[in-house]
Amino acid sequence: MSTITTQDGTEIFYKDWGGKDAQPIVFSHGWPLSADAWDPQMVFFADQGFRTIAHDRRSHGRSAQVWNNNTMDQYGDDLGELLDQLDLKDAILIGHSTGGGEVTRFLGRHGTSRIAKVVLVGAVPPLMLKTQANPGGLPMDVFDGIRKGTYDNRSQFFYDLTTPFYGYNRDGAVISEGVRQEFWREGMQGGLKGQLDSIKAFSESDFTEDLKKIDVPTLIIHGDDDQIVPIGASALLSSKLVKGSILKIYEGSAHGLAQIEADRFNADVLGFIKG
Repeated sequence: MSTITTQDGTEIFYKDWGGKDAQPIVFSHGWPLSADAWDPQMVFFADQGFRTIAHDRRSHGRSAQVWNNNTMDQYGDDLGELLDQLDLKDAILIGHSTGGGEVTRFLGRHGTSRIAKVVLVGAVPPLMLKTQANPGGLPMDVFDGIRKGTYDNRSQFFYDLTTPFYGYNRDGAVISEGVRQEFWREGMQGGLKGQLDSIKAFSESDFTEDLKKIDVPTLIIHGDDDQIVPIGASALLSSKLVKGSILKIYEGSAHGLAQIEADRFNADVLGFIKG
């Protein structure tokens, strides 16, 4: 397996497909998944002539399960170390959900010297938690429920989570048992402690100032029926904070749109990259 070792000694697994001299696209996955969530995109864009790279976030997938440092700052720093150790230049960053937070925090902390373009998909910024300053966010009770479900019986909780994640509870939805089982498989690879820590990281991190620092072309894609990261407290606000960003709303689409609408998503991202 391909890994890097971060400054705090954590082994981070990554996949690296396509031509090594091609422009790199780096994918950051959502909670509680792994790099495997991006396989259709990695194959598609590698076939289009890009180098495609996806890593397992610390304590997720095949990366080391660590007790400490499961924080959004560290996620962003890990992404930076991956870019540095592979010496990636002119890279395109694509982040889904928590991965969108990871990408945004990396940009806020490390800048865009290695980055050409950014795509945020169903991403958690600017802030998921409801506060006085963020009245459109979700109450803490929601995230406490996620914590309890994950702690008490994460196997069942992850399987059940696929229903709202992919909009399988909506009229006319075509349910794929394979998609549900793949979500469960990826989630169960990770470590419980790190996944619990990550709930705090993705729900309580405020990315407002990070978004303001993004100075490269940015595409924001979000489903307006996202039941996991509601669009009103996320993409609609982020698109106003990232100067010159493009907002593309998928009408009726769910949180896991990159998996269940892969052809549409891939075409839109490819058009943005080449535009």
